[in-house]
Amino acid sequence: MNASRNSARHAWLFALCLALPCWAEAYDWLQFNGDPAHSGNNVLEATIDRGNVASLALRFQVALPATADGAPVILQGAATPSGTRDLLFVTTKAGHIVALDAQSGAQVWSMQYAAGTCSINNGGSACYTTSSPAIDPNRLYVYSYGLDGYVHKHQVGDGAEITTGGWPQLTTTKGFDEKGSSALAIATSQGATYLYAVHGGYPGDNGDYQGHVTAIDLGTGAQRVFNTMCSDQAVHFARMPGTPSCGAARSAVWARPGVIYDAGTDRIYMATGNGSYNGNAAGYNWSETVLALRPDGSGAGGKPLDSYTPANFQSLDDADADLGSAAPAILPVPAASSVQHLALQTGKDGKLRLIDLANLNGQGGPGHTAGEIGAVTDIPQGGGVLPQPAVWVNPADGATWVFVANGSGVAGLKLVIGAGGAPSLAAQWHIASGGSSPLVANNILYIARNNLLRALEPTTGNLLWSTTQIAGVHWESPVVGNGVLYMTDESNRLSAFAPPATALQVAVIEFYNASFDHYFISSLQPDIDALDTGKFPGWARTGQTFTAYSQSTAGANPVCRFYLPPAYGDSHFYSASPAECAAVQARYPFFVLESPAVFYILLPDPATGACPAGSSPVYRVWDNRADTNHRYTASRATRDQMVTEGWIAEGYGNDAVIMCSPQ
Repeated sequence: MNASRNSARHAWLFALCLALPCWAEAYDWLQFNGDPAHSGNNVLEATIDRGNVASLALRFQVALPATADGAPVILQGAATPSGTRDLLFVTTKAGHIVALDAQSGAQVWSMQYAAGTCSINNGGSACYTTSSPAIDPNRLYVYSYGLDGYVHKHQVGDGAEITTGGWPQLTTTKGFDEKGSSALAIATSQGATYLYAVHGGYPGDNGDYQGHVTAIDLGTGAQRVFNTMCSDQAVHFARMPGTPSCGAARSAVWARPGVIYDAGTDRIYMATGNGSYNGNAAGYNWSETVLALRPDGSGAGGKPLDSYTPANFQSLDDADADLGSAAPAILPVPAASSVQHLALQTGKDGKLRLIDLANLNGQGGPGHTAGEIGAVTDIPQGGGVLPQPAVWVNPADGATWVFVANGSGVAGLKLVIGAGGAPSLAAQWHIASGGSSPLVANNILYIARNNLLRALEPTTGNLLWSTTQIAGVHWESPVVGNGVLYMTDESNRLSAFAPPATALQVAVIEFYNASFDHYFISSLQPDIDALDTGKFPGWARTGQTFTAYSQSTAGANPVCRFYLPPAYGDSHFYSASPAECAAVQARYPFFVLESPAVFYILLPDPATGACPAGSSPVYRVWDNRADTNHRYTASRATRDQMVTEGWIAEGYGNDAVIMCSPQ
């Protein structure tokens, strides 16, 4: 458009009022299974319920740069260069930390700490990780384990790495032998917040590795190491014959949650795998053991504060039946229970053991064997347990349940308090189809296995919903957040499912052609694929995006798209105002109306330019040239920069807001 046309366009009256959509209160999901205890019970979810779970449908499915063999974490309302966005973070096996738009799956930023020369046991296979990230409770930083042996700290909005205050933090000097398998974990105790990274070994139990936890004080950057072999040495070991080193190997810490925190005892707990044990002989090797430490990662006298080791520890080691294939699952108990700090410990031997977190072996300190609460029993479906159990308190009657899954099935067990307050678990149901670590959200049980994701009724195991729209599953497990069910898989994908009533959001991607000095946006996959693959040469992504709806939804307007033929700019024009769309079509009949609804988006208040709650501004600028081109951006800084270069801001209110992007 020329200047006179632009002036006429600014004289149009915009007078459309929007009704605000209804939103459930948003929440974060900051670490694996949600909380420092890693209970796997999401009591904040309110959107997906038993009334709509059967209608879950694929919202989006996006490719990741590599397999994310863990679970995502979620942050609501993060400030990014492209505006306020809800973010998902995943850690990939190849060492990426990736931030995605939680509503569309569009990548916001990505960093990689690749294997480089790191190969497993210095052999031929590249090192990898199956860790999951964790978000700082202050909501400013996300942490991820890299294949360089460090935990890295990034700003949530733009991925900028923090390299002061001790960051990145060393967690192993021999990543070729020591695998970062478990999720990162975070807990706050007595005003201090700690991040925990644990290590074990790679499959095959080869190499010089010692299970250990590195506890990092997020306030000071100070760290402390506790080794499960040679625990009298609080250091990161070198590979023998280097120094410092440990003459004993193995005793991996590799359960999915890594470290759990129990607020009732103010201790952290972790469980170990195969290796030598001599804690009962005044030694410092703690294989096949549940260990209790202070939240700062310290024990006492070179030993843990407390320990639980089954009496048959040697047969567990001989059979490769790691006790520590899962971490303790904390079980809430009624006042009548004789044990007030109860946990379930499962393992590769397929046993159920109840332990007292306040007195792990019943003898008041570390180095004793046995001491379980009641009888050791078999899991109902049989087989060893590698996934982490999920714990649920039924709001209908206050009963505590635990769900134990493996490759043989999934079982629901209920906590029963017997004579004298003795706690035990009573199997209520089990089914033969199992999976990875289960999750409960809004009183619905979710579980995934190869090519199948399901929702179950937790008190019966009855099927409520299922989909085969995922690929293979290893450690990947489901996450539900703010009305969306997320799942990664072994085909390098992240899938999101939501009830159809939840408006489907898409990323509007911006491209730039330097030879034309033109910008273009689209949410349509054929457009995006054509430009990404070079079908129309010269176009490249700018990295800027904003979100919109792919379908009609309450409170949102259709966005019309016009094509301006070469004589008028060879570009595109978009508007969410029906009045503006109609006026353009009437005044410029030579413009081609490509779509009356290329996507749907909110409009700001026509007088003030204020966006509705739950949305953020999108700006439009015009190049004021004969070759008319408009740019649409969610970045105010970008808009202001374009204005300084001679572009003209167009929109509502003093800040010239043209649209409002849903968050």
